Amino acid sequence: MTPTIPSTRRQQIVEAARRLLEEQGPTALSMRNVAAEIGIRAPSLYEHVTDKRALESAIIADALNEQATAQSTFLASYQGDDPLMGMAMNYRDWALAHPHLYRLIYSRDLDRDELAVAEAEQHAARPLRSLTRGDVPASRAIWSFAHGMVSLELADRFPPDTDVDELWRRGMRALGTMLA
Repeated sequence: MTPTIPSTRRQQIVEAARRLLEEQGPTALSMRNVAAEIGIRAPSLYEHVTDKRALESAIIADALNEQATAQSTFLASYQGDDPLMGMAMNYRDWALAHPHLYRLIYSRDLDRDELAVAEAEQHAARPLRSLTRGDVPASRAIWSFAHGMVSLELADRFPPDTDVDELWRRGMRALGTMLA
């Protein structure tokens, strides 16, 4: 068993907040609930995060970095013939595994003035930009499609008879023509 490196109080706060968000949804993400989760009084949180928005930004930065790592790891080990489709499915799988977290990341404006958030956003974009060989418009078009598909899927907005996998395949195939 690998020894656990003790977290800083701020890391504990962010981890507790994320846990609450993922397990109970956005209504559970309050400063009072986070404080209770780690066994301190709510006013003590403000020594480590200025407010709920700052806490959400810290969660978003961590999650974007996690997405980036998942995408980079996927690309580094991918051996198939359609890395774009594989990467899209990796993105989808991550989002569906973390629906409340995904919604937080992409439903709220980003605090790009916060260095950790700005860096995480760039980090999250790198794997797809690498796959598109630096073609920023192509990367953004592909990401927009993937984000739209995931958002619709999370909101259960497809009619019951929809073959969502086929929509992904056709969309990625069409978008992949930009890279040929």
